[in-house]
Formats: sequence, C-alpha cells, structure tokens
Amino acid sequence: MTWDVRSVLLFALGAVALAFSAFAFVRMRRLRDAWPSPWLLAVGFVTDFFDTLGIGSYATTAALWRARRSVDDRLLPGTLNVGHAWPTFVQAGIFLASVDVEATTLVALLGAASLGAWLGSGLAARLSRRAVRLVVGSGLAIAAVLMSAGLAKLLPMGGDALGLAGVKLVVAIVACALFGALMTFGIGAYAPIMLTVSLLGMNPTGAFPIMMGACAFLMPVANVRFLEAEAYDARAAIGLTVGGVPGVLVAAWVVKSLPLVALKVLVVIVASGTAVGLLRDAWREPRDAVS
Repeated sequence: MTWDVRSVLLFALGAVALAFSAFAFVRMRRLRDAWPSPWLLAVGFVTDFFDTLGIGSYATTAALWRARRSVDDRLLPGTLNVGHAWPTFVQAGIFLASVDVEATTLVALLGAASLGAWLGSGLAARLSRRAVRLVVGSGLAIAAVLMSAGLAKLLPMGGDALGLAGVKLVVAIVACALFGALMTFGIGAYAPIMLTVSLLGMNPTGAFPIMMGACAFLMPVANVRFLEAEAYDARAAIGLTVGGVPGVLVAAWVVKSLPLVALKVLVVIVASGTAVGLLRDAWREPRDAVS
C-alpha cells in the first residue's frame, strides 16, 4: 500500500470519526445522566484491550454485560456498535499506518463491509429481543467453533500475499459485505475476515488493517440507524468508548503481544456459554414477542 493511499485512508478515517462523533453527540440526549459506572468502564477497557491483540470484542462484551444484566438483550447490537466505534477508529488508525496491504484489496473490502453494514443495520435496529437473542447466540456459537478450529490447527494459516485479485478478490468482497451486515447484529467480524483472507492465501498479519479498517468504516454507517432509532443503551455505550480507547492504546503501545492461546481458550468458553444462554432465553420467550 503506497503512502498516498494510506494517507487518503487515514484522512478519511479521521473525517468519518469526527462526523460520527458530532452526529452521536447531537443524537445522544442527556449525556450527563448516562455517565457509566466503574463496571461499564472496566468492560470497555478489558474488551478493547484484547480486541487490539486480535481476540475480538463483541463476544466478551456481550458475555460480561449479560453476567450482570447490564444491557437489555434487544439493545445488544446497537450498543456494541455505537460503543466500540471510537476504540475501533483508534485501532484502525494504528494498523493502517503500520501494516502493509495492497491498496485495491484494502479499499474494495472496506467499501464492501460498509455497504453490508448499511443494508444490515436497518433490519437490526428493528429486531425484537427474541430475534436478537437468536441471531447473536447463533453468531457466537459459530465464532466459538471457528476459534476452536483455529486453536486445533484445522484451518489454514494463510500465505504470503499482501493482496487479492480476480476471482479471489470478488469472493472476499462478497464475504466482507456479508460480514459487515452481520456485524450490525452484534456478531463480530474479526474472526470471519481473518479466516476468509487466510483461506484465499493472504498473510494473516494483513488481515489486521482489513478487519479493523472495515469495522471502523462500517460502524458509523450502521450507527446512524441505531442512533436514529434509539436502539442502544447510552450508559453502556459510553462505558465502552471511554474505557475502550485507553485499552487500545495500552495494548498497541505498551503490551503489544501476549501468550494468547490460553486466553483464546477462555474466550471460546465464554462465547459458548453466552451463546447457550442467549439461545435458551430465545427459546423460552414467546415467538410473537416484539420487545
């Protein structure tokens, strides 16, 4: 990726972040009454700390919230997307500036993910609590299976390519559009994007600017609809933002790396337990539930 393209993307990222912040400030009324508790701030710090190291944040955030009933399940998608937006902007800026990826591949996948997010967010903002539990629970179960397969070395580790072309690029574009749509339902995109580009022969390190950049550009697109529909918990979202940004900076500039195998095993267990809880609650809830 040339510095010209890198500079344009970083400039665009900054513009998107500022525009989203202004829009969110206008839409989120009575911010003084929504200041998060220490628990919600801690959730933001911990989940975005590990998110920066490639673990992903949606499964762990949902699990921690559900452990203390911090957020209504119906509001999970909107709160996850609104709250993790600013930490993701910071992550994307760091990795776009420091990791090389072929420019056409990066721009195409970022655009595809954003388009998918726009299409998916309109539906996600209107889902009933039961539907959210079914979708998010199923997504977490799939994520746990994929991570388990990776830990067992049943999935390819990727190649050396820094970009894609031809049919492989088309496949990646379609996949990223789908992942962008699913992310608006509260299903994290990191693991699916890394799996996809690795299967197509890219260096897994190149997945970091793609997955973090894609999420940074798609989240504001989705969040416009979540904010307009007020389909989020302001207190929990602010907790993710205020606690999450320092978590990203500590992970990227202080810690940089950790022995992550044991942590990934823990995340698999947490994601699996949360998935079972969500699916169980969805099964128990009446099929015609609308709230």
